[in-house]
Amino acid sequence: MPGSSQRKGAIRKKPRGNPTAGSGGRVRRGLEGKGPTPKAVDRVKHPAHKRAKAAERAKEREQRGRRPARKDADSTVEWVYGRNPVVEALRAGVPASALHVAEGTERDARLREALLVAVETGVSVLEVPRSELDRVTAGGAHQGVALQIPPYEYAHPDDLLQRAYDAGEVPLIVALDGVTDPRNLGAITRSAAAFGAHGVVVPERRTASMSASAWKTSAGAAARIPVARATNLNRALKSYKDAGLLVIGLDMNGAVELPEFEAATEPLVLVVGSEGKGLARLVRENCDLIVSIPMTSVTESLNAGIAAGVTLYEISRRRG
Repeated sequence: MPGSSQRKGAIRKKPRGNPTAGSGGRVRRGLEGKGPTPKAVDRVKHPAHKRAKAAERAKEREQRGRRPARKDADSTVEWVYGRNPVVEALRAGVPASALHVAEGTERDARLREALLVAVETGVSVLEVPRSELDRVTAGGAHQGVALQIPPYEYAHPDDLLQRAYDAGEVPLIVALDGVTDPRNLGAITRSAAAFGAHGVVVPERRTASMSASAWKTSAGAAARIPVARATNLNRALKSYKDAGLLVIGLDMNGAVELPEFEAATEPLVLVVGSEGKGLARLVRENCDLIVSIPMTSVTESLNAGIAAGVTLYEISRRRG
């Protein structure tokens, strides 16, 4: 149009005095760097951070020295009931908190023996209503008598190694992989004490615990040699390997027969497998060597308790 200073096709500029809404700097700040990436060891979820924390805990344990045995948090009070089982448990030296006798129970020879042994060994004798024994034994055939067994105080796997060092002896530790029969646990504990081992390690799960049955089978050896509980058996075996111990698995298909086992005088962890399945795959992979016991018949096999006793005897004989 005539008189107009605006040319056709020209870009019209916005007046300076008319600001419009913007990002408020959010876009610019979003483009700014966040600084250097933290080191792997400083990232809480990174494996390197977890390894560093584990190393710190191990160092703290080393500085504190030997760790005291600790009571297992998952253990509960156990009851042995019935006149014969109670007498047998007391005679075997099973640690007991109290002997409970139902009011009005006829005192035959077995009950009198139980009372006599309890008094001799300092076990408290309590007379309680029969309904109380019915409750604590869940309606079992208690025959008017029950023995209260406190939770077993398990050691830490590190304690067993420290026990050997304190005695100035070559370490010998027995580890059980899936041994579920408490009588086998008791028998192995007895053999370990008899042949100079420094302790027995059991996993936290899927294994026999130090119950009254295991105590009885150990014939009091459980009071002389510590039994440790490992949260993870494979991790415990690796820790022993890092400390310089050889991990030896016991299996009927071992590469070396027991009479030819020349490393018996070295620091050892003897791993005994379960009664039916033997060594688990990961446990076998963690073993430095698999040893077998030669037998005259290939159709025969030994249970875990006997196999451990034979092997521990041979190790003890070689150490002389």
